Amino acid sequence: MSPKAPRILLVNPWIHDFAAYDFWARPLGLLLLAAILRQHGYRVTYCDCLDRFHPRTGKTPLAKRQGRGPFLKTPIARPPGLADVPRTFSRYGIPVPWLREDLAAMDPPDLILVTGLMTYWASGVAETIAELKGAFPGRPVVLGGIYATLLPDHARRHSGADHVVTGAGERAVLEVAAEFTGHRTALRFDPDDLDTHPLPALDLQRRVPFIPLLTARGCPYRCAYCAAAILAPQRRRRSPQLVFEEIVHWHRRFGVRDVAFYDDALLVDAEAHALPLFERIAAAGLNLRLHTPNALHIGCIDDRVARAMRRAGMVTIRLGLETTDFAHRGNLDAKVSAGQFQHAVACLQRAGFTGDQVGAYLLAGLPDQPLEAVEAAIATVRATGATPIPAHYSPIAGTRLWPAAKRAARYDLESDPVFANNAIWPCRPEGFSWNWLTRLKNLCAGVDSR
Repeated sequence: MSPKAPRILLVNPWIHDFAAYDFWARPLGLLLLAAILRQHGYRVTYCDCLDRFHPRTGKTPLAKRQGRGPFLKTPIARPPGLADVPRTFSRYGIPVPWLREDLAAMDPPDLILVTGLMTYWASGVAETIAELKGAFPGRPVVLGGIYATLLPDHARRHSGADHVVTGAGERAVLEVAAEFTGHRTALRFDPDDLDTHPLPALDLQRRVPFIPLLTARGCPYRCAYCAAAILAPQRRRRSPQLVFEEIVHWHRRFGVRDVAFYDDALLVDAEAHALPLFERIAAAGLNLRLHTPNALHIGCIDDRVARAMRRAGMVTIRLGLETTDFAHRGNLDAKVSAGQFQHAVACLQRAGFTGDQVGAYLLAGLPDQPLEAVEAAIATVRATGATPIPAHYSPIAGTRLWPAAKRAARYDLESDPVFANNAIWPCRPEGFSWNWLTRLKNLCAGVDSR
């Protein structure tokens, strides 16, 4: 790589929220862009504002967390309009002085790329960009990611970025880099063929406590509450053999055992995709721990799939149940029936999975959803021996449920993305109180607090 090649800084921004925790969370898309840029002759540097392993923390995360752990946080002013939320609002990530010192130690970049994940973290993106512009005045800042794709107008008006990119970044990143740096090179991969993409630049992280893994993009379902179809309209898969080779590569390089699947539909067409991968992992004897924080499709689980996951080393299974009101879930999704859920849990139990390994996500706070429906869903899941895990609903612009959410919300959802934050329960049902959340936790644990 030429020492005169343009230098590009990629930044994972701060989070502003009432709660945040590192549940196998990494900016995988940004790290893929870093790898693409390196592949095409750019000099790449990386700054992670959420870095739990910053040398100034002086802490060694506990191994028992299997790659997870709490972010550093600093209390900050609560956003306007949320004075009645009885929780502390914080900046999650490294303190401001640490970021400023890190940026001051860097050679000035020719271009800065920033990602944005949750739309309601927009203020964290804006604060990060302001710091970047203060450290590197005159250097262009380009914003991409989920926030930019779902709310491009808001991002252009409020983020402070000089340019906003929507959609898949791997298709646009080289053109953007060429536009701002003048460096052009022949394309060395096919943006439409995932098997030609370079491995994400996980090595840019200060430490690699787990492998974030994406075996496919897109989802065949079109659930009313989910943005997957907007972010990845087409279903595309990687070769199971190449996915396995990636796992082996990172396992050997960093000695990491934990693998977190980021897929939205890992088990869809399992015969051709997930099963061959699980079989390779099991045969290799790598002693891995596999996790599925993004949820598995319940209707895809049978005894064969359950046994294959067990042999491969799956230890954290999350099922996308969402609701147990099966008679009326047609306006939400059509991905699972009551019989399929019970069958899937039974298959997992026969394979040897315990109740604390098998969790079922349950959406709570949907528009016009009674509190009693959430409580009934928790009871239904507990009756099967699985663990109920409430997933607080966040309204997402562009989804089919967005109009109903706007009608039901106690905030003007279109005025500021912070009002879609699931921590504030924007679509609070009748009878809601913050004390009810304590009851919800107790019910999940099998304790009726009434």
